[in-house]
Amino acid sequence: MFDSNHVSGDPAQWLQVCTDLDNLKVVVRGRNIKLVVVVVQSTVKEEVNEDRMIALRKRAEVDSKYLLVFLQNDSESLNRLTSTLAELANTYYREEGRRIKARIEKKNVNSMELNIRYSFKVAVYAEFRRDWVEALRFYEEAYHTIREMIGASTRLPPVQRLVEIKIIAEQLHFKVSTLLLHRGKIVEAMTWFRKHIACYKRLVGVPEVVFLHWEWVSRQFLVFAELLETSSATGSSTASLTSSMSERGLTEWEFYPAYYYQLAAHYLREKKCCLDLALSESETSGSSIANEFDSSSESVTPSVYVGQFAKLIEQGGTFAMQPLADSEYIRYALVEGKRYQDSFEIIALFKKSFESYRSLQAQRMASYCGNLMAIEYFTIGDFSNAKVIFNRIAGLYRQEGWVTLLWEVLGYLRECSRRLGSVKDFIEYSLQMAALPILSSVTSLFSELKGEYGPAGPPSLPQREIIHEEIFRLVKGEHILSSDEGIHRFEVTEDRPIHLEIDLISPLRLVLLASVVFHDQVVKPGSSTLITLSLLSQLPHPVEIDQLEIQFNQPDCNFVVTGARGSQVNANIDGQQGLRVETAPLLSLVTDKWLRLTYNIKSEQSGKLECISVIAKMGPWFTICCRAESPASMDDLPLWKFEDRVEAFPTKDPALAFSGQKVIQVEEPEPQVDLVVGSTGPALVGENFIIPVFIISKGHAIHSGELKINLLDARGGGLVSPREIEPFSKDNHHVQLLSILGPDGQDEAQNDPDNISKVQEAFGLVSVPFVDIGQSWSCKLEIKWHRPKPAMLFVSLGYMPRGDDSNAQKLQVQRNLQIEGRTAVTIAHKFMLPFRRDPLMLKKIKPTVDSDQLVSLALNETSILVITAKNLSEVPLRLMSMSIEVDDDEIGRSCTVGQGGGDPGLDSLLVPGEEFKKVFSIIPEICSPNLGIGTVCLRWRRESAAEEGSTVVTKHKLPNVNVEIAPLVVSLECPPHAILGDPFTFFVRIKNQTLLLQEIKYSLTDSPSFVLAGPHDDTVFILPKSEHILGYKISALASGPQILPRVTLTSVRYSAGINPSSSASTIFVYPSKPHFKMSEEAVRGPELVATI
Repeated sequence: MFDSNHVSGDPAQWLQVCTDLDNLKVVVRGRNIKLVVVVVQSTVKEEVNEDRMIALRKRAEVDSKYLLVFLQNDSESLNRLTSTLAELANTYYREEGRRIKARIEKKNVNSMELNIRYSFKVAVYAEFRRDWVEALRFYEEAYHTIREMIGASTRLPPVQRLVEIKIIAEQLHFKVSTLLLHRGKIVEAMTWFRKHIACYKRLVGVPEVVFLHWEWVSRQFLVFAELLETSSATGSSTASLTSSMSERGLTEWEFYPAYYYQLAAHYLREKKCCLDLALSESETSGSSIANEFDSSSESVTPSVYVGQFAKLIEQGGTFAMQPLADSEYIRYALVEGKRYQDSFEIIALFKKSFESYRSLQAQRMASYCGNLMAIEYFTIGDFSNAKVIFNRIAGLYRQEGWVTLLWEVLGYLRECSRRLGSVKDFIEYSLQMAALPILSSVTSLFSELKGEYGPAGPPSLPQREIIHEEIFRLVKGEHILSSDEGIHRFEVTEDRPIHLEIDLISPLRLVLLASVVFHDQVVKPGSSTLITLSLLSQLPHPVEIDQLEIQFNQPDCNFVVTGARGSQVNANIDGQQGLRVETAPLLSLVTDKWLRLTYNIKSEQSGKLECISVIAKMGPWFTICCRAESPASMDDLPLWKFEDRVEAFPTKDPALAFSGQKVIQVEEPEPQVDLVVGSTGPALVGENFIIPVFIISKGHAIHSGELKINLLDARGGGLVSPREIEPFSKDNHHVQLLSILGPDGQDEAQNDPDNISKVQEAFGLVSVPFVDIGQSWSCKLEIKWHRPKPAMLFVSLGYMPRGDDSNAQKLQVQRNLQIEGRTAVTIAHKFMLPFRRDPLMLKKIKPTVDSDQLVSLALNETSILVITAKNLSEVPLRLMSMSIEVDDDEIGRSCTVGQGGGDPGLDSLLVPGEEFKKVFSIIPEICSPNLGIGTVCLRWRRESAAEEGSTVVTKHKLPNVNVEIAPLVVSLECPPHAILGDPFTFFVRIKNQTLLLQEIKYSLTDSPSFVLAGPHDDTVFILPKSEHILGYKISALASGPQILPRVTLTSVRYSAGINPSSSASTIFVYPSKPHFKMSEEAVRGPELVATI
């Protein structure tokens, strides 16, 4: 590579470039080396002299494609350089491969070692060229050739020669397996591996170095497992490979790396055993080979040839390699094997296999590898880790029912507890082993088998009996050694008592199973019933129980059962004063035979009476607490249900065994107090609804009484609106309990501060004073409905019939009442224009998006508002008043609200279904697109003969209106009635309220009921702020309601017409002159009620 500045620089720089190039040509001359000349440019602006480039190519004697210009930081230049170098490298490896293949094909090489080297080199060159087929063919050829050297080569001593052959075969096998997996041929790779192991597995070698062979075999499985784990070919499913695998005799497990990790650990364990044996033989032979060679073992080093070792000797300041004899190599191998701790490697391999199997959901294989891993932890003295793993495996073995394997694991757990000094765990595992279903008939079978069964020995009935006796000597007070060294002692003393818990899924159910059944299902308070306690044990020897304590959910029912030696135990009932003591003739559990005990039991407390547990005391400081089980729901013992044994029922009565329960219901005593909840009908929304509650004592005096009130939705929903829960307020509840009033009408919370009184939105609690027999007490519930919703009222009275018995149970009296919450009144409104007066509203002419949502009113024009109130309830209502109130957020004078004819709705009765209407006048005084009128307030109360109800205010928010200036106002003026044949004057008054001249076109349509005199159609101009009057003389031709001639007005400026309504154009014609009497209220004008 030359810098472009040197190539295009001064003559001295160019001369230096030529000199360097000539020196390089001298070095590569005569060798198979291709030359590439690269001129490096820093930037694009640098120019290279074309003549210098031609001279450089000629001097280098290269083709033009091998003279490249490389621009720094340019990807295209880099790709071009990479392509050129790759082409040259590929050409070189192809030519070198052909040259070496030519030697192999001539078959003039007599040395098998040289033939292997040639084949390996050709395969490597093929790999460089990505020619996988040729590389695989020559690797396989080298592999087969080295197999032929096992009995033919004599170049090295026998031991080292076999070691060298195995190491080279391992390298070639690794290459072949990698290429097969790289090409996706996973089945072929597995088949190749199987043949490889079958070919070399029996080449053990001399007995002194057998451990080297098993280490080599373990390494083969480990390397292949790692290849499978990292290969992308194993990511596919095994379903497509099943047929080809079965044809080649492969199993499904061979597809997963976990299988090879497992065997790698297995053969490494084999190597460890052989190494320990070889070291022990060398130590017992007296020669101390390992110790003699230990000082010089550091001088042994791997040779430059793969698989060979030599001794490094210093001679005169230089180092020389000296071959090793087999005896020296064996001593070296023993020292190296002694130096490394194989147990940690074995644990790591088993752990990998365990995790891999577990990820495949293969729990049984995972537990098998976990068991071997735990055994290895146990071997190196790591009892804590071993115990954790053994515990996990024991759970699966219990689930599967593998008794023999469970025996071995429990033996290890027992020994781990002994070594760790855990007395409780030691007793638990020992009792589990003693209760396993291992009979004497299988002892002979295990004695014929060769194998290890852990520290506990082979599973047998005599071994169970030995463990049983050892444990019960321990709990009776004797001590045993916690380890073989005898440093610690196991003993159960007063300072270190042992208490075991047996629940429904505990493995200790085999040791003690407690079944409890009541002979009755329901019993009255204070009445006796029978209870049967049944105990079962699978321990090989009878178990003597000193004391049984039966515990219930009601502590007053607990009692103790002692044996014939009860006099000795009664004095030592652990501070349990007041417990009933029963005596049994014999408290001894025989193997697989129920011990049945039946006693009377009596409960004074109502409710559920349940037997919780049975505590068995065996020895002074050893107890077992067994959870009581019902015979009807009791599960079988999982490990004994498949054994050939006669099953017996827990009770003598088979009916109790199939349906009996450990729970009995104690009935409630009959309360002798009457609770009455009254109601006066449906509740109305908004009113304070009063419900009276009466408490009448008939046979019980009421002590410590409490009255609970609950409000629930009758349809099952909540009384709170989900949309209104945040933020919280009292109005969030549809139905609300306001207060509880005493007999005198006062709030109970204020009457007596010492009494309990708590009132919430849907719950209330109040204390009831002492009520003697024959007396009564009452209160009133004040409830308010915010929404029309049916509610269920629950009233519960709890009291003590006797005040001197603090342990007595409270009696309960409950009543419920469904109350309908209904809407009392609905309020509707309607805006109307004044009679025969029509303003021109521009917003109606050109409507906007929200024009249909707001009512439009004319500024300073009187509009009519009609408010209608309708009684929707089933009871009559007394209307107190109806008014329109200004909202708090409406500030200033906006409009005037008035009412006509006083207040005729004041103190009026509104029967169910009846409507009440009231008319208000509205005069807007400001122009606004969204003007608030106010809120209608209707005050009413329930009309009741019993008592006067509370006043309720029902509000109705009036919608906002659009107020605008009407440019034109048209009024029709005529008498209120007409007389047949008498002419009268009919005026059309047109008022211009703008500052513009208005052009109005009008037309009058004839009516068959009238004759008229006046213009029918014309165009008039009305000056600003003035009005124009059209007058007609009209005479009626028919009597009754008649329609006046229709007047149509059109505004030219606004292109809008004004047509009076039919009602405004209708007049009643009398046949003769009528006579009227006017009342004072009709004469009186409208009254101003509000200004907003």
